Amino acid sequence: MTGFSSMTGFAESVGSHGDLRWRWEAKSVNGRSLDMRLRTPPGFDGLEPPARRLAAERFQRGSFQISLTVEPSAEARGLRVDPVALASAVKLAREISAETGLQPARVDGLLALKGVIVQDDPAGPDQVARAHRDAAILESLAQAFDTLARERASEGAKLSALLASQMDEIARLIDEAGRLAATQPAQLKERLSAQLKELLGAAPVSEERLAQEVALMAVKADVREELDRLTAHVQDARSLIAAGRGVGRKLDFLAQEFNREANTLCSKSGDIALTRVGLALKAVIDQFREQAQNVE
Repeated sequence: MTGFSSMTGFAESVGSHGDLRWRWEAKSVNGRSLDMRLRTPPGFDGLEPPARRLAAERFQRGSFQISLTVEPSAEARGLRVDPVALASAVKLAREISAETGLQPARVDGLLALKGVIVQDDPAGPDQVARAHRDAAILESLAQAFDTLARERASEGAKLSALLASQMDEIARLIDEAGRLAATQPAQLKERLSAQLKELLGAAPVSEERLAQEVALMAVKADVREELDRLTAHVQDARSLIAAGRGVGRKLDFLAQEFNREANTLCSKSGDIALTRVGLALKAVIDQFREQAQNVE
């Protein structure tokens, strides 16, 4: 399948072959790679290698829990009495009756004891019959995987819209930060002039010296490089979101780069309004990264 895909989903399928009935359950959650844990009843261990191939054909990442439940049809179930268990139960019942004087146990009571009535184990299938059985079971698993892939794609479409919306908000905050950053030199000059006046009183300070100090402070507080990189990251993120499947790792890495630039912007900010924008930017980036970690 192509398109944006989440790593979270659940699907099931049922099937039958001869006297057998079965049910597959397939659940996936976030994972760094394709990791599958398969649980099958005894005698069905050979299904694991082809089951893994079926998963690899449809999925790139995710932690999968796959379970198979198998039971014979009602017609195939035969019951019999275990003579050893019944003899032990009869002997015990007689001993208790002799010691207590109570009436001996009835037949229905003895048969109700655990282990007295057992289910016959039908003879296992031969090699050809087993191959046909396994093929039918795997076909049913493929159906469950297809359903799971569709569910993950459906969740992925919602994720894509959410990530795109978050990217719009990040872009808006970057623009706002750019407007505030442009006013920093003037604010720095005004703040420095006020501080010098408070410290020196009426003592004159040359405009040239004041301009030099303001220039040094402005260089340290210059965030244009960080804003340029953030803008480039927005373009990269939008391209990845549009690209579709298999971009989860790249989006997660890009979220880290976003956060690094936002941290630097906050540390270099010399204005409380710009710092607030930087903190708001970090909050949206955290939300973006949290959602990006759900992407396949």
